[in-house]
Formats: sequence, C-alpha cells, structure tokens
Amino acid sequence: MVGVTEPDYSLAKIRVLEFDDSVRKRPGMYFGVGRDDPRLATRVLCTVVGHAFHPATRVAASHSPDVVAEITADLVFSVTDDQADVLTGPGMPRLGYYDSLLTSERWSSAAAAAVSSQTTVEVWRHGHGYRQRLVGLRPVEPPAEFSAPVGAGTRVAFVLDPAYFGSAAITTDVAGLHVHGPDCTDTTGSGTVVIRDHRERSRTRAGRASGTAR
Repeated sequence: MVGVTEPDYSLAKIRVLEFDDSVRKRPGMYFGVGRDDPRLATRVLCTVVGHAFHPATRVAASHSPDVVAEITADLVFSVTDDQADVLTGPGMPRLGYYDSLLTSERWSSAAAAAVSSQTTVEVWRHGHGYRQRLVGLRPVEPPAEFSAPVGAGTRVAFVLDPAYFGSAAITTDVAGLHVHGPDCTDTTGSGTVVIRDHRERSRTRAGRASGTAR
C-alpha cells in the first residue's frame, strides 16, 4: 500500500488576516464582486447604503430609516442616516474596529473604509457630536467633539483608494441602483433612500428608493 502524505496544517502555516486585510484581499465576500470587476466601486456604495437602510440591529418598529448618499467624484461619496448607534450615553462613544467609531454594527462602512485612502466618521445626538478621521480603517486620531447638527445621525465620507480601484468608478446611472439587500422582501414600505450625484450639476441625477428597515 502506497503511503499517503498527510497535509501540513501546522499553526506556523496558518495566517489570520486582520479585518481590513481580509476585505482588501477578498472584496467579493463583502461587496459581491471581485477587485477586477468594474462594478466594484458602485457595489461598495450600494453595500453601505443598503446596510444603512437595513441596519444590523433592529431599530424601533415605529422608526423608518432615512438615508442620503452623495457622490462628489468617481471614487468619493458619503452616506448619512438618522441613527447614532455608538452614542449610548454621556461621555465617550462606544468604539469598534481599531478604536474607530465604526463598530461591527456598521461592518459595511468598516469594509468600505478598508478600501479607502481616507474616511471621516461623524456621529451626533442631543446636541453632542463626535468626529474621527481614518486612513483605511485605522484611526489617525481619537474621536473629537464637534458642533452637532439637530437630531441624531451618522455620516461616513469615503475617498476610495485609487491605487486599489484602478479605472473603476461609481456609475452615473444612480436612478437604476438597487439598494435593498438580497434578503429584503418588502421594498414598498416606509423609509427613504436619496442618492445625489454632484458630478454633473447641469443634469438631474437623483434616485429615490423606499422600503422597510430589516
């Protein structure tokens, strides 16, 4: 009987990837398309918007999420919603990945930050607000207080890494974007998503969608 060599699964050969390294190495796991797919930048936008519209944690039954996405360049966008999930009380906010304002409840924004060269996170509630700048997903400073807008919300602004995305760009057909997740079965309920494309101010490029938070 010919002997069979057992595979070497020693700990020395197992590499555990950090979250941001995992995203950059396997973007398809997070955004549904690979790095060489020209739709990748668009899928990053849709994933962040869809997650804001269908939060990982269930919001109050009476609350209907309102989300606004603004595109200012082919690889630059921001997403604002009316949830301030890291502000749990007085004092410093609850921190997440690498001591950033992006927790696992906002894994999609964290994944988008991992493929960005710059990210700015703002969160506010009851007149108190915190802002933090990131390079990739790594903070360059702790959260700092800023003059907060009225109400409650979170805004994350991304500059996607041009060295990573190459010639990929966010589509200009924003009216045709699908922002509901694959598990969403009700796309006609309350709540709104507004996507504004500021790249061509002379033409109307605004898309609206509505649905129920999941």
